[in-house]
Amino acid sequence: MLEFKTERRLPIGAEVLTGKGVHFRVWAPGRRKVEVVLEAGPGSGGAAPLRPEEGGYFAGLVASAASGTRYRFRLDDGEALYPDPASRSQPEGPHGPSEVIDPGAFSWSDAAFRGAPLKGQVVYEMHIGTFTREGTWESAARELPELARIGVSLIELLPIAEVPGRFNWGYDGVNLFAPTRLYGSPDDLRRFVDAAHRAGIAVILDVVYNHLGPDGNYLGQFSADYFTDRHKTDWGAAINFDGPRSEAVREYFISNAGYWIDEFHLDGLRLDATQNIYDGSKDHILAAIARRVREAAKGKETFLVAENESQEEWLIRAAERGGYGLDAIWNDDFHHSAKVALTGHNEAYYSDHEGSPQELLSALKHGFLFQGQRYHWQRQRRGTPALGVDPARFVLFLENHDQVANTARGERLCHIVSPGRLRAMSAALLLAPGTPMLFQGQEFGSSAPFLFFADHNPELAPLVRKGRAEFLEQFPSCAAPEVRAQLDDPSDPRTFERCKLDFSERERNAAIYALHEDLIALRRRDPVIRAQRPRGVDGAVLSAHAFLLRYFGDDGDDRLLLVNLGRDIHRGSLPEPLFAPPPGRRWETSWSSESPRYGGQGSPPVITEEGVHIPGEAAILLHPVVGTPVPEKTSANPRPEEPKKHVR
Repeated sequence: MLEFKTERRLPIGAEVLTGKGVHFRVWAPGRRKVEVVLEAGPGSGGAAPLRPEEGGYFAGLVASAASGTRYRFRLDDGEALYPDPASRSQPEGPHGPSEVIDPGAFSWSDAAFRGAPLKGQVVYEMHIGTFTREGTWESAARELPELARIGVSLIELLPIAEVPGRFNWGYDGVNLFAPTRLYGSPDDLRRFVDAAHRAGIAVILDVVYNHLGPDGNYLGQFSADYFTDRHKTDWGAAINFDGPRSEAVREYFISNAGYWIDEFHLDGLRLDATQNIYDGSKDHILAAIARRVREAAKGKETFLVAENESQEEWLIRAAERGGYGLDAIWNDDFHHSAKVALTGHNEAYYSDHEGSPQELLSALKHGFLFQGQRYHWQRQRRGTPALGVDPARFVLFLENHDQVANTARGERLCHIVSPGRLRAMSAALLLAPGTPMLFQGQEFGSSAPFLFFADHNPELAPLVRKGRAEFLEQFPSCAAPEVRAQLDDPSDPRTFERCKLDFSERERNAAIYALHEDLIALRRRDPVIRAQRPRGVDGAVLSAHAFLLRYFGDDGDDRLLLVNLGRDIHRGSLPEPLFAPPPGRRWETSWSSESPRYGGQGSPPVITEEGVHIPGEAAILLHPVVGTPVPEKTSANPRPEEPKKHVR
């Protein structure tokens, strides 16, 4: 037993031991007897008993099994057979047999790739099933060079754990160690990651550690202790991280986190809905997961990001300061304010956001807008203090899978917002001191919606459809009977197919594609913007719809971003100290969202002898150059009559 323990990669699952066979190990503390039944492939046709071990484990070496063997477990001489809770592959879906996989058989070529540091990232959220028409790892890999060319540096994959049916967002995963068969084999995933690393792109995975899906979850057959009724989640039974017999449960999930880094060379994780991960242990499960991910990375830099509706700063606080040691956290507040500013609608969970310039400035400077004050929508306080947190730790976005889908028609912003305003807000996102994230297709104005889809069995599908409609009722605009009647059926294959991207739109929508490409390039090459310095920006409100953001560089090498979501601003003067250029210099335009290259109207000078002119629905970046603050006057622009000085 000790020999196997030292050779195993994981504490549970089926592992190939070269020259010896396959070692099986499973946790089933409530069972008296466990057998592994070999159903297909090498060694098939037989069954082997596993011997009990301390702590409720059963284990054994089967010499006739090998990579490719399909197997299930028989519990207590029962007739039913169950897939491995730590299955590395479910080629027939979650209800079928597990498959033995040898991760050491894959030949990697990414030894020189050093991982994903916190700063400098441009994140791209991707759902493999809809990213390409084929919906496979192989077809997605073909697009990696183009993503690298426009400056994407980190891909965040929606969950890929095995799910039932033909299509799914991924949040109904039930075999947490098995990459879903829907996109290809486990080695196809490895080839995708290897190709991404060759292109200079890191890859992280969205993992769901707060619940399991409603169909195909057999963990409870092995032990009821995987779950607890002491906590509630929005999607099902909570995971038991701190109750009786939780040690093995914790080991299961901690091992899963390290598994993706070790066996698939992923560069980090995105942790779904961490507010529904309940753990009263002294060593919180998220802190333990963070440590395991770092260990599995073996010196490479990793990127751990949390979704956390509660906005709890301690998730990203260093472990030595009492935090969990994650790297970054999604900033929903920025999204909500930006969405309200762009659309004018602040219903449901947007109702506490006005979309004002001050809100946008505060989100860019300080991260969360709610850091402990009352949140009216929830009738309680929300958030914790986060002033002074490194801005790179806040992931900012205008679109993501949830927010696009949480509408009646799953429409992208480019179809409901004026082009000028969207260009201006895209500049605020991609030049922000935080870490920007794009949702697949956003960069070229995809016409594909992103709807909620999940292919469930005939008993579950109507319940899912009903639940989705009820969820959207929180939005009064979606609650009307005529709107509800037109909601897309999540189980209809046509709903899924409509969400697939069309890459020919990169050419048809060349202007918006160029906008994103240029903004990312500007973010990378400008030393002041790419610095993402803590407390490195300040800002001021210019009007009811406009603001400026000033980036502080060395020796007065500052930058000034003007964002105007309203009408033209013409002012004889602008009494705002942040608008003043550094001593001995004047502002000059570096970039404008109104460039004809992006479909704009062109940008006249912002500062002239007559005053300040900021075009409406535009963003303009200024940099300082040596010279007088105002251009010299010419005969074509004669000096106006000298104004009288103020005297008493």
